[in-house]
Amino acid sequence: MSEQPHVEIYTKTDCPYCEKAKDLFDAKGVEYVTYNVTGDPETFAEMKERANGRETAPEVFIDDELIGGWDDTHELDQTGELDEKLGIEDGGEVAGDVEEHRKLIITGTGIAALTAAIYAARSNNDPLLFEGDEPGGQLTLTTDVENYPGFPEGISGPDLINNMKEQAERFGAELNHGVVENVDDSERPFRVELANGDVYTADSVIAASGASARTLGIPGEDELMGYGVSTCATCDGAFFRGEDMVVVGGGDAAAEEASFLTKFADTVYLVHRRDELRAEDYWQERVQEHVDEGDMEVLWNTEATEVHGSPEDGVESVSLVRNPAGHPSEKLDDAETESFDLDVGAFFVAIGHTPNTGYLEGTDVELDDEGYIVTQGGTGGGQTATGVPGLFGAGDVVDYHYQQAVTAAGMGCKAALDCDAWLETEADLAESEPASGEAPADD
Repeated sequence: MSEQPHVEIYTKTDCPYCEKAKDLFDAKGVEYVTYNVTGDPETFAEMKERANGRETAPEVFIDDELIGGWDDTHELDQTGELDEKLGIEDGGEVAGDVEEHRKLIITGTGIAALTAAIYAARSNNDPLLFEGDEPGGQLTLTTDVENYPGFPEGISGPDLINNMKEQAERFGAELNHGVVENVDDSERPFRVELANGDVYTADSVIAASGASARTLGIPGEDELMGYGVSTCATCDGAFFRGEDMVVVGGGDAAAEEASFLTKFADTVYLVHRRDELRAEDYWQERVQEHVDEGDMEVLWNTEATEVHGSPEDGVESVSLVRNPAGHPSEKLDDAETESFDLDVGAFFVAIGHTPNTGYLEGTDVELDDEGYIVTQGGTGGGQTATGVPGLFGAGDVVDYHYQQAVTAAGMGCKAALDCDAWLETEADLAESEPASGEAPADD
């Protein structure tokens, strides 16, 4: 590395994306200076001025050049531009050369991936994990986790993930910031290609890259994620007991989460952009029961346009637009729509998940219509095996139903055990085969 540039990171307290930014530079061995803007108006004003008026964190600067937030920094890292700005040499390696061979590569560093890594490392299977686009998975966006067994007082999502990382690394697992772009299962060992062009080979692969919750992309949503905005009602609903809450969506997930939240909310407002739910009859009936009981109200033909609040005070209100004549997103005259604000203490988005399986397209791994991995399932060993020998699936990339941290951990454990059994079988077969040019031994 040439003379290191000056790296500055403006951060906030309890900011998972700030931790991801710091982890990225730590992994590169790059020193940096941090400025925490929480409770410091002068530093916050300085950050805002340098970041062209932006009020979110992290904000990264290299030699006084604005790099941007986590998404901007991560994108530059994947294209290699970040290393260029940092003066990191590529070592003169030829693109496509194999960096390293491993017994096991795991895609993801969420609960399922880290649990698999712990078990795999203890079995001496030398796991290498690639974090992907969302290091630590969705749990890093959850402020507090109170339903994970073993923590009677609860634990923050980032703390739980960091503890599991340390545990996996203690047993010998290795974590890498790379994003897997393609897995080639046409030959053995598997060929795993990263977005930055690096190539690894592996005897086995555990796909535990999770599913990303879909969001609306409206102002305030990202800034307040984990501070009253959530994509998991069962994870966070109890924190807002007695508050009015909004749930956005019209499918099974939205109806189920809205029904669940009536246990805690004063009133749940189910916001749906059409005039009828897409949920199955059972959930539509449950919603109607809650409406009749007075603890839920459905806002038909309505869309959320902005979430208001702050990390310090949480969600305070939501701006909505209603079009009595139909879908508000369609091109309409302003006179046909009604805009209004709703005072609420929590905002839940339940418009589905997208499994992170793009890197498996083109393989022989079976994916369902939504892109989730189809595994063997059933009882007994091999439940996490896919149709490709040596390739296993675990966590939310497989499970579209439960999507809980504890079930992801259980599936990660199963995948590591299934993988270990497969590797042992392959090793036994290799030992039993005669060497090249030799005849089998007589009985």
